[in-house]
Amino acid sequence: QVLLVESGGGSVQAGGSLRLSCAASGLPYSTYSMGWFRQAPGKEREGVAAIDSDGKSIYADSVKGRFTCSRDNAKSTLFLEMNSLKPEDSAMYFCAANQGRMTVIQRLGALRRVDYWGQGTQVTVSS
Repeated sequence: QVLLVESGGGSVQAGGSLRLSCAASGLPYSTYSMGWFRQAPGKEREGVAAIDSDGKSIYADSVKGRFTCSRDNAKSTLFLEMNSLKPEDSAMYFCAANQGRMTVIQRLGALRRVDYWGQGTQVTVSS
């Protein structure tokens, strides 16, 4: 059974920082591409950042320069370092895993192609 468990969400003031983690189990982590998505109330789920198994990464324009996505294959964990947070970053953040390139999925907006999803962790940024 594949499990993706997110943690690290919370409430911060604008300009603050958070670090999200996603612990993966039940899959050959190093061979999977991983990504972060977010969904705000009343909005569609959108890609935030992705990192493929070969290290190739992609970021949404809205988070470039502020967010950093990384992976620790030895610990089967995905991270999202979020700095200079803005109120518009408030959303439920989801970790995802895919055998194919997650960078392609996020570039195409092809969320239905994602193999596995986590349950999400809430991020709230107040002004």
